[in-house]
Amino acid sequence: MGAGIIQNQGEGTRRRRRGRGKTQPMAEINVTPFVDVMLVLLIIFMVAAPLLTVGVPVELPRTAAGALPTDQEEPLTVTLTAEGSVQIQTTETAREELVPKLRAIAAERATDHIFLRADGAVPYARVMEVMGALNAGGFANIGLVTDIGGPTLDGQDQ
Repeated sequence: MGAGIIQNQGEGTRRRRRGRGKTQPMAEINVTPFVDVMLVLLIIFMVAAPLLTVGVPVELPRTAAGALPTDQEEPLTVTLTAEGSVQIQTTETAREELVPKLRAIAAERATDHIFLRADGAVPYARVMEVMGALNAGGFANIGLVTDIGGPTLDGQDQ
């Protein structure tokens, strides 16, 4: 895989290097196996990366806001779909069970960070109801998830 030994052939080289013997170190490295491994790893990561996102399909509104800093702990996500269902991570939860489940989760977590993903078609009042439930469940630090590239207040699209 790395350097090897080349045996000298022929009389001309033997006369010049009498004291050194018949072999000399090869000064080339065969990089083909390294390239093969790197290409395989690239393909693996390209296939695996889309599978790592927690996802319930919602049409997020677009804003000009930047991304929030990340924590060491896996972020907890509550999703409000266009049909009105509420999901904690990917598990659908009934409205009356939302606050007790959030209290149980908040007791086990080190931080009070939570992300709310709401479909753009959901009425504002419904989003505020869910935010109130998140607050009642013990999460005071609520981040609203949006897509980037939306309009800004100065009228310019990004």
